[in-house]
Amino acid sequence: MLLAEIEIRHSRAIAPTRRVALGELYLPTDPAPGFGGLLLAGIVGSLANTLPDEVRDELDRLLWDVEHRDRLPQPRLRHRFQQDVVGLDRSRHRLVGVDGAIQLALDDHGAPLPQVLGAVYAAGKLSLSVRASVFRLLRRATRWEGEPDERLIRYLTNDEAAMRSWQQLGDESWALEILGFPPDSEPPRGDILARFRLLVRDAHPDHGAESKGAGTRIHELTEAKRILLAGV
Repeated sequence: MLLAEIEIRHSRAIAPTRRVALGELYLPTDPAPGFGGLLLAGIVGSLANTLPDEVRDELDRLLWDVEHRDRLPQPRLRHRFQQDVVGLDRSRHRLVGVDGAIQLALDDHGAPLPQVLGAVYAAGKLSLSVRASVFRLLRRATRWEGEPDERLIRYLTNDEAAMRSWQQLGDESWALEILGFPPDSEPPRGDILARFRLLVRDAHPDHGAESKGAGTRIHELTEAKRILLAGV
């Protein structure tokens, strides 16, 4: 059963330009974020961790801009987002239901970055009433470090009981508290890494912290970072 579908148009591998556009969209979001939001997050979660760190940092900024700004300067992340699809290749991604389970069916013939960009720009076209919920899920997706399998769907749908069956995750609310983030927030990957580096520096005896308890504190910070980045 088809649950959601997106067609992303992008420059061909041999093309000298880097362009991204959107084709046909079927992204149901009721109730938010819906199957449409889950598909977009699945694309981001499946591919963002293959990108260089500096590109992932830029992706964090793009997510905020697309969610909050009406107009975006182009190009972004070295790709120009446009309406015209003439001459562009196409990748079609689906979210499907198979025997009661939700699965991603991603087209893998295109480069990862245009697919991620297409998912983000598609989220920006959703109605204002659901946009915040969808972008919250996309920020969660940027933190995934595992394989794009059924575990990713469990992670995105926040099925913690299912996740603990394959990974000994700690409690996310604890990890957010350790790193100083508000409860129930979805901080972007770049913010988590920056906060972790700052707090580890503050906790280290070489930077003036007490030696007693420093090891425990640094261990807690490291574990909190692992939990929030969904490290496997």
